[in-house]
Amino acid sequence: MNLFKIFISAFLINNVVLMRFIALCPFIGMSADEDKSVGMGLAVTFVTVLAACVTWPIYQFILVPLGLVFLQLLVFILVIAALVQLVEFYLKKSAPGLYNSMGIYLALITTNCAILAVTLDNISNGYNFIEAVVYALGVALGFLLSLLLLAGIRRRIRTSPIPAFLKGAPILFVSAALLSMAFMGFSGLVK
Repeated sequence: MNLFKIFISAFLINNVVLMRFIALCPFIGMSADEDKSVGMGLAVTFVTVLAACVTWPIYQFILVPLGLVFLQLLVFILVIAALVQLVEFYLKKSAPGLYNSMGIYLALITTNCAILAVTLDNISNGYNFIEAVVYALGVALGFLLSLLLLAGIRRRIRTSPIPAFLKGAPILFVSAALLSMAFMGFSGLVK
């Protein structure tokens, strides 16, 4: 039951984008259509879960015993950058269309603060390895959910009569704010 609470909390209640306002750049930049959103969401999911699987043991079995905890930020960023490079190589070879459509946002996964937040949250929350992986999966799928929701809203906005002063970025940010407010309804879901 504890793993379920951790997952639901990360996925809905404390959604990394809509409730914690982390990773807004790829949220806005990659939600233009559903295909890009799914591609970015799956890439972030892969990197996030792998980062949690790699950084947790590094912290517990290397940094803490050697008294090098002060290096955790640097080490975690290096691990995330290496994992993003793996994803980039894979997409370049296997899905060049998706690789080209993601453009600069693929490289920006390295600096996606949601991934770094997951690795740091795992340590600060005192999660064991399994809890850390479940938390990472919940955060990453919550990121994917938020991307897909905004992509669907943006598709609907393109065919809707919008007043001229709201077209473009203003209606996008109003929509994102309303989506964020809707997610506040999940705040009492798990105790």
